[in-house]
Amino acid sequence: MKSTGIVREVDDLGRIVIPKEIRKTFIINKKDRMECWVNGTDIIFRKYEPHCSFCGNSKELEEFDGKRICSKCIQKIATLQSVTHN
Repeated sequence: MKSTGIVREVDDLGRIVIPKEIRKTFIINKKDRMECWVNGTDIIFRKYEPHCSFCGNSKELEEFDGKRICSKCIQKIATLQSVTHN
């Protein structure tokens, strides 16, 4: 994880403002939903996008390398991979 050098305080309600530069880079707009989780000692926030990164399907999603992929696209990728390796 790369540090931005930006430090923010937590307010009385437990909120942190995401700096404008970061919101712009990740296209985070007003009212966008964010998801968060803990990974060891890190708290991770990501824009909530519950759909397949390839086809937009929102069912049967798996996560791979930070991206959500549906089972149909996983099968297509596996098929392509087996064809190129034969």
